Order: sequence, then structure tokens, then C-alpha cells
Amino acid sequence: MTAATAPAAPAGPATPPGPARRGPRPRGPVWTVLRLHRPALLVWGAYVLGMAGWMLWLRIVTLDGVRRDSDSCARNGGCVDIESAMSYGTALSTIGTLVSYLCYGVAAWAGAALIGRELERGTAQLAWTQSVTPTRWLTAKLALPAVALVLGTTVLVLLYRSAWAADRSILGDEWYYPDPMVNRGPLLVAYALCALAVGALAGLALKRALPALAVSLGFMVWFHLWLDELTPELWPATTLTGTAASRLPMTAEQLDLGAITATGARVDDLTCFDADADIDYTRCVSGKGFTDLYAEVHPESHFWPLHLMTTGIVLAVALLATTATFLLLRRRAR
Repeated sequence: MTAATAPAAPAGPATPPGPARRGPRPRGPVWTVLRLHRPALLVWGAYVLGMAGWMLWLRIVTLDGVRRDSDSCARNGGCVDIESAMSYGTALSTIGTLVSYLCYGVAAWAGAALIGRELERGTAQLAWTQSVTPTRWLTAKLALPAVALVLGTTVLVLLYRSAWAADRSILGDEWYYPDPMVNRGPLLVAYALCALAVGALAGLALKRALPALAVSLGFMVWFHLWLDELTPELWPATTLTGTAASRLPMTAEQLDLGAITATGARVDDLTCFDADADIDYTRCVSGKGFTDLYAEVHPESHFWPLHLMTTGIVLAVALLATTATFLLLRRRAR
């Protein structure tokens, strides 16, 4: 007699498989900023890639063709292929302008979309009633774009420096022009961060997207142009006299040129003086009470002092705007 086997337990409903485990992803305010402003971050990434690709193409492909044309021209009589050299210089100048003025777009976006629109629609106030404090909300709003701006502008600075240095062997050295002065160092990064802070302050103060856009953009345009004019005055110039003043270095930025009188006073009226002409400069000063020439210039060695002084001013404005934004937020959130 066989032992009875226990009946099998009825099979229950199949347990649905749990959701696939995903890797860690940003949460809270950081995730909110990524989700809301993903199109702007994608546009910024495309802009950086576009400018980087253009500069790499100039540096690797176009410059090689310019040098081949110049070598060929030189072998056929010692000429210089101006057309190919100017095409490279014009393209690099266009890139320099687009890169130098990117802070305008950053300020407009920060004022209108990043802060102003959130306050205008009331989504910021809704977030403050949840588990997100106003300070944490604003920190996430500023931190993520700031990281993206620092990384992107650093890439642009490095590539621009490489392309610009190669261009100097073709068209000469004009380091004191506004675009090379901004784009060859941390000043470009400082402008981007300053634009972000100014836009945030305008958006929080006005609580309207379009007015914040106009105010932040207008301020950055004025600030950028004003600082371009102020930069040569941020470091003491070098004074040249006599023959040195009559033949200024091609790489120097000329600030002032004139003559010294017998009493030591300086006069700027030199009607017959031309620094690029091979003339006897003493004829310009003789018979008019002038005894010597003088010139105030910035040599190429002044680039970094001027650049870093300007960077300090821009970062100071960015810090002031950021501090004012958090203080204003604290008052508004009460």
C-alpha cells in the first residue's frame, strides 16, 4: 500500500516583476532644474560643441591650407597670400565676438526663464510650500547652470587660445583688442557667472520674465562695453621717451603720444609726427619749445595683469549680485 501524497497547493497569482533597478539620478531641486531647463542646457551644449568644432576646423584644416598657400606664394617670388590669411583671421574674429558676448544670452535666459518666469507663474512659491526651502531652491537654480557655464567656457577659452596663437604668425599680434582680452583667460568664465547672477537678481527683483530679460541684458551690455574702455587704465602704463617713443613696438598698445616741453610739461599736439614713417622726429619738436617725445604704452607683458584685474572686477560684481539675490529672497520668503 502506497503512502498517500499530499495534494499540491494551488498556485497563486504570479507576482508581477518589480521595476528594473535604475542607477542613481538627481532628485529634489536639482532634478527639477534639469527637467525644467533641459532645452536651455541642450542649447548651451550645442553652442559649445559648435564653437569648439569651428575653432578646431580652423586650427587643423584651414590653417594648414593657409600655410601651404603662403609657402607656395613665397616660392614664386616672395609674396604673401593675403586673401587666405585674411579669411582665417575674419573667421576667428567672428568666433571671438560670438564667444566674448555669450554673457548677453546667459543674462537674458537667467532673468527671463530661470527666475523671472518661475516667480511670475507662481511655481517658485508652490515649491517653497513643499519640503524645499527658498534658499535651497535658489541654490539649486544657480549651482547647476554655474557648473555648466564654467565647464563650457573653460573649453572655449582653451580652444580659442590655441587658434588665436596660431593666427598671430599670420596676421600679427593684437592682444589688446577686446575679444582676445576677454577670451584668452578666466575673464570669459567670470563674465558668464556674472551674467547668471545679474539675471537671477533681476528676475527675483522684478518677478516678471520680460522686464527681467530687458534689465539684465541691458546691464550686461553696458557693463561689458564700459569695462572694455576701463581695462587699459587698470594697470600702470609704460612710458617711453626719445627714440623709443618714435618707434613703438608693433605688439604694444599705444595709449598716449606727445612731446615734452622745455619746462617738462607734456603736449599732445604733434602734427608732423608719424610713428610708422621713417622720418626724423626731431623736426616735429624743434622750433616749438619741445625737447623730447614721449609715449605711454602697454607692452605685451601687461596682458595678464590687465586681464586678471578685469576678472577681479567682474567676479566682485557677480559676488555682490549673488549676495543681493539671496538677501532679497530671504525678505520675499518671509
